[in-house]
Amino acid sequence: MGVEYVSRVPRPPLDGLIDDLYYLAGAPPYARLMLPPMPAALLIVNLGAPFRIRAGTDVGAAEYADGCVVTTPTRALEFSYPSWTRSVGVHVKPWGLAPFLSMPAAELCDRPVTIEQVWGRAAVAELRDRLASADGPHAMLTLLEEELARRLGDTAGLGLVRHTSGVLAATGGAVAIGDLTVAAGVSSTHLARRFKELVGVTPKRLARAHRFAAIVLALDPAGPIDWSEIACGAGYFDQAHFGHEFRAFTGLTPTRYAEVRRRFMREHPGHVLDGWPLPAD
Repeated sequence: MGVEYVSRVPRPPLDGLIDDLYYLAGAPPYARLMLPPMPAALLIVNLGAPFRIRAGTDVGAAEYADGCVVTTPTRALEFSYPSWTRSVGVHVKPWGLAPFLSMPAAELCDRPVTIEQVWGRAAVAELRDRLASADGPHAMLTLLEEELARRLGDTAGLGLVRHTSGVLAATGGAVAIGDLTVAAGVSSTHLARRFKELVGVTPKRLARAHRFAAIVLALDPAGPIDWSEIACGAGYFDQAHFGHEFRAFTGLTPTRYAEVRRRFMREHPGHVLDGWPLPAD
């Protein structure tokens, strides 16, 4: 059994906060998948059996029955799935969760919470019932988009954080934070505080995530990889610095990361999830 995956970009104004809405159902390629940290956030409404998330090797896995909210992470997350899973979700821009949260994003950094903890049990139960009875994936995504649009509110400082994050994304994280503060006309302290409130991490940390993501998404693990050339092109001081950063984000050396990517490609060629999640089995 494969995986059914449907996604689309939401209409304005949600498209300024969200990369895409998606529906996923079927048997996951592996019981455990490791997701390296992306410069993005995630919201999942679970419609199947509970799944588990472990946020770091030093903590135990927690169970999520209704779904989860994940702000921009600083380390890899390990998802443990049932034999069959079904959910709708949202891939969110780094600042995009802030209008839907009732607490500062920094409080959730590397601490995934259930949707119930954010929106309340009754509201989430009603939403899950409507989604489960919807007529197919596209209707589900419309319902989820309507729910998000209904909850959308004003958020202080969002324009500043959104603009600055856009610069970080456009440069692949290769911009001096001091230049960002000068361009924005604010102090570094003010900018860092706004980022932690709305993104969950500082601009410097988000820049690191953008740089790492740009490298990984550009890799072709099917061919030879010149790691020293990649490290130099990405602006790392040396290959040792690059390797340290790679392990900090994934827990793997660059060589081992490529091996695991190749395993996914070999065992599940053309899979819709290939490219970012890695088998953790």
